[in-house]
Amino acid sequence: MTGELILDRLARHVRERPNAPAVVALDGEGGASELSWAELGARVERVAAALHALGVQAGEPVAFQLPNGVEFLVAALATLRVGGICAPLMPIFRERELELMLRQSAARVLFVPERFRGHDHEAMATSLSACLPELEHVLVLGRDPLPGRGTPAKAAVYPPEHLAQLLFTSGTSGEPKGVLHSHGVLMQAAWAHIRHFGLDASDVIYVPSPLAHQTGFLYGMWIALVLGAPQVLQPIWNPTIGLEAMRRFGVSFVQAATPFLADLVACARERRARPEALRTFVATGAAIPRELARTAREVLGGEVGGAWGTTETCLGSAFAPGEPAELAWSTDGRALAGVELRVVDEHGRPLPPGEEGSFEVRTDCLFRGYLNRPEETAAALTADGFYRTGDLARIDQRGYVRITGRIKDIVNRGGEKIPVAEIEELIYRHPAVREVAIVAMPDERLGERACAFVVAEPDAELDLAALREHLDAHRVTKTYWPEHLELVAALPRTASGKVQKYLLREHARALARERSKEGAAR
Repeated sequence: MTGELILDRLARHVRERPNAPAVVALDGEGGASELSWAELGARVERVAAALHALGVQAGEPVAFQLPNGVEFLVAALATLRVGGICAPLMPIFRERELELMLRQSAARVLFVPERFRGHDHEAMATSLSACLPELEHVLVLGRDPLPGRGTPAKAAVYPPEHLAQLLFTSGTSGEPKGVLHSHGVLMQAAWAHIRHFGLDASDVIYVPSPLAHQTGFLYGMWIALVLGAPQVLQPIWNPTIGLEAMRRFGVSFVQAATPFLADLVACARERRARPEALRTFVATGAAIPRELARTAREVLGGEVGGAWGTTETCLGSAFAPGEPAELAWSTDGRALAGVELRVVDEHGRPLPPGEEGSFEVRTDCLFRGYLNRPEETAAALTADGFYRTGDLARIDQRGYVRITGRIKDIVNRGGEKIPVAEIEELIYRHPAVREVAIVAMPDERLGERACAFVVAEPDAELDLAALREHLDAHRVTKTYWPEHLELVAALPRTASGKVQKYLLREHARALARERSKEGAAR
């Protein structure tokens, strides 16, 4: 790792390769426009001058609710140029989420798109400013004349420990919290990632994940900026457009949530089109069903494997290119350089290899803390500096991790803990199942029973008896079988693709209450 920060890398690319492509911006119709490093640098300077004219100070958050595109990159880099803190917000958020996050960040400046997915973001943000006195400026980036035009931005000089990012967690288990990261940590995480996967400036990085999520921000945008590699940005997910862009622009590296992988595989299989340049696809956010991983390698051609990380710790483990395919499919990889992983019991004592327990990680890429939540920051860390992830896991003798669920996802059926991740994996193999998630349903006698929420394949028929017959054929003990099946059109997910199991648990509790009332009526 060099001592350069991200703006040093940008300046280097502008100087050494001014006319090389920095960004390929896709549109919703399959078109694309390219931006060179020199053009990107010039746009960053113009927006930085505007932020300077608005009085943005070093250490001040600047919010932007922008889709994946050039404007997002410009807003982020211009914010860093004046010493501000990037506070990206998912473009799908509406008034409730925006008010919560803007109030927490106390941002004075908010960049929004003119329109996105048919919503008037400017009108929404302007109405919010009435109840958010701190929010002074709502700017439509790319349309509004910017203040400070022609006035150079004051160059901010800051050390690696200066804060660079305020990123709100994706809310899989409740209200999101603001996670703070420094320049140095983001650079260190990027370099560890680059070395682990053997990336260089000849790669082409594809970013289908939202840039307002750490997967897109750090493992898409940031690593491309560090490398000086072109990045292909897609504002609205469409697998057909994405696959064609991968083929057209020679995409070699992708990191995205498992649903993106599933969609690309289905599209490539249907079109019989392979992205020939693809070398690596890192699937994050949820375990990769083994059948999907096997099919993905056959259909897409590149290496496909799992990884694990959090907003708070950056990437902690990942499959390594060149290792046996089954390890890449069946595990969440092994620790990246500089990362320590362990599994502990309920008393915090380390467990031997192969035993399931609470998963903890210690890393040099740890977050600075939760914004304005010192007690929650302290509670997230052990006395010896490990981060309590909230995940359950097993680590084998070779150091490979298998995430088995969330601590809150445990189904305790009369004292017997159901291995949720393993049962989900087996159910996924049923030909009628497209997606599955298992959560606890309250039960008066046993405490909890397993409730399976399933998205069925189109025109497929599935009932609880068929699901049980499938598990019986795999010799699964009856105690582990789901005792309620709920067919749904889609699983609730965050914008980054993670299943929001807390919403499914709420649904399961409501179903249990309905069953209890029906029983009482009889």
